[in-house]
Amino acid sequence: MTFTTPTLLKSARYCVSATLLLCAALTSHAAIPIAHWTQPSGAQVYLVESPAIPMVDVQIDFDAGARRDPKDKPGLANLMAASTAYGVKARGSEPALDENGLSDAWADLGASFGGSAGADRLSFALRSLTYPDLLEKATALAARELADPAYPEAPWLRDRPKLIASLKEANTRPATLAGRAFARAVYRDHPYGAESTEETLGRISAADMRALHAQALRACSAKVSIVGALDRAQADALVTRLLANLPATGCDALPAVAEVEPLAAAHEERIAFASAQAHVLLGQPGVKRNSPDFFALTVANHILGGGGFTARLTEEVREKRGLTYSVYSYFSPGLHAGAFTIGLQTRPDQAQQALDLVREVLAKFVTEGPTEKELQAAKDNLIGGFALRLDSNRKLLDNVANIAWNNLPLDYLETWTTQVQRLTAAEIRAAFARAVQPDRMVTVVLGAEEAK
Repeated sequence: MTFTTPTLLKSARYCVSATLLLCAALTSHAAIPIAHWTQPSGAQVYLVESPAIPMVDVQIDFDAGARRDPKDKPGLANLMAASTAYGVKARGSEPALDENGLSDAWADLGASFGGSAGADRLSFALRSLTYPDLLEKATALAARELADPAYPEAPWLRDRPKLIASLKEANTRPATLAGRAFARAVYRDHPYGAESTEETLGRISAADMRALHAQALRACSAKVSIVGALDRAQADALVTRLLANLPATGCDALPAVAEVEPLAAAHEERIAFASAQAHVLLGQPGVKRNSPDFFALTVANHILGGGGFTARLTEEVREKRGLTYSVYSYFSPGLHAGAFTIGLQTRPDQAQQALDLVREVLAKFVTEGPTEKELQAAKDNLIGGFALRLDSNRKLLDNVANIAWNNLPLDYLETWTTQVQRLTAAEIRAAFARAVQPDRMVTVVLGAEEAK
């Protein structure tokens, strides 16, 4: 959809300028003050004032992500959040809006609102200009969509076949099949490894969405992150209006979700598939986001496989042997231990050679850690590129929401480069050895030729 109203054209020009102004601000001022307070309802608010342009980005998070989906209905939280766009119920003098009316209302405001669910949290995002007349209307509309979604059955019954068709198409892709096999083997019965299927989508109804919405959305449990041209008083008033129609009680402690169990032994799967490329995945449960080793593992992974062409895996597997175009590694920490993953694609006839080399490089890195040269190069790269993590309001909001959700120190962004700079090679080696056990890993190889 293309918008051409004068207000939106002005907004687009502001957005272009915003990135340049924010970059300049971050370069000249290391401090990124985050104000934090708790409202009478119990909602927690985190604010970074960014007055360069008259715009605000808001993220509202609830502990209702995929890890809390019913076991027989994975994907329910994400579908519930996204389906708020199907329309809103009438409230007071405000008439009901169907999905077309709601979409048109947002287009008229030049603002946006939507929901989604990740592994750990259910999130809603609002973006609007801060001109008082526009922001007041956008906030009121967002409050309605947040608290009073209609969840009509017809649009869901219309869209469910499209999702099923998308699943069927995904099941023809080798990367999808390899990734699912890997997740099942790493997470086993933990909800991090749950996946939607044609059967599970068929079990989900609009009534399930309404029930989950009524259960999960409470003002008292909301964490609200804000970046934009608002001061504290204005931000507090905005949050109050956004959450006004949500229940402010019923925030008793939720049932604990089981932890991801470490692997007791190695596990390997070979999947036959007619593919031009073999897909190789290697990994295991890694660490939680609140691990004290987080910074050390960030640097370690950059050196091993996360640093692109400078990474050790790239040097050994691609540059020296030409076994793959790309090889990578990453940690995906969450409230529970997310996977540590190494992945590559290669010719089917050389998949075993590539896998053997990856295992050799990994084992050596666990035992010896990085060289001083590798460590300094990684620090220079990570610290030098830190401003790019914050060069737009949206990226800054992502970081503030990360701080809020994981209960990180409010000065986390201000001390990030110091935390990276102080690390020694010995500390990185020790942290990586604690997190990664090469003899207890899941290996998935899809599409490789069988050994003769």
